[in-house]
Amino acid sequence: MKNFSRDHVTLAAMLAAVAGYVDAVGFIELNGLFVSFMSGNSTRLSTNIALGHWYIASRVGTLILLFIIGSGFGALIAHFGGPTRQRRVLFVEAALLAVAAICHGSAFSFISIPAMVLAMGVENAVFFKEGDTSVGLTYMTGAVVKVGQRLALALVGEARWGWVSHLLLWLSLCAGAITGTLVYGWLGMNCLWLPGIAAFTLGCIIVRPRFQFA
Repeated sequence: MKNFSRDHVTLAAMLAAVAGYVDAVGFIELNGLFVSFMSGNSTRLSTNIALGHWYIASRVGTLILLFIIGSGFGALIAHFGGPTRQRRVLFVEAALLAVAAICHGSAFSFISIPAMVLAMGVENAVFFKEGDTSVGLTYMTGAVVKVGQRLALALVGEARWGWVSHLLLWLSLCAGAITGTLVYGWLGMNCLWLPGIAAFTLGCIIVRPRFQFA
């Protein structure tokens, strides 16, 4: 996030909140598995393989595979999307979250979780540029590491406020997760309409030049 403007940091924070919200909903639905936090899922996969819990391991492995597919799909959208790539990525994310909300409770309820995982993979392409993603939006280990590193540098007189944007990302994801948990308790899987609407709204706003990540 070193070269991010204030508007880019704001956008990233809002998207981190969306990711936290969706991941919390998935965590509850999946009884402790994740739709966006693949480090946690990797640990779950490994321990269940070691313990011989093959059914659970296969479920976790499927989640990881879906996330990889979503990330790749998002990268292709961003790569070929031209000047409107961020908008396209967000609209696809919004559509996938809408599919997850619509399908739950129907004959196609089995589609809901895969759609959520794909949406989270896609979201990480919002800041995709030149074959790489400059900031992770659905996972925060890197952000937490950078908070510690930047705070240490601030103590020795370098980049006094360099830690703030990374802390904001983490806090945004936590706030989104808290909100997602509370709203899920009220609306169930229908709560996915809210992050879908948020992603769509951000896709509409992002056409303004100050938000675009050139």
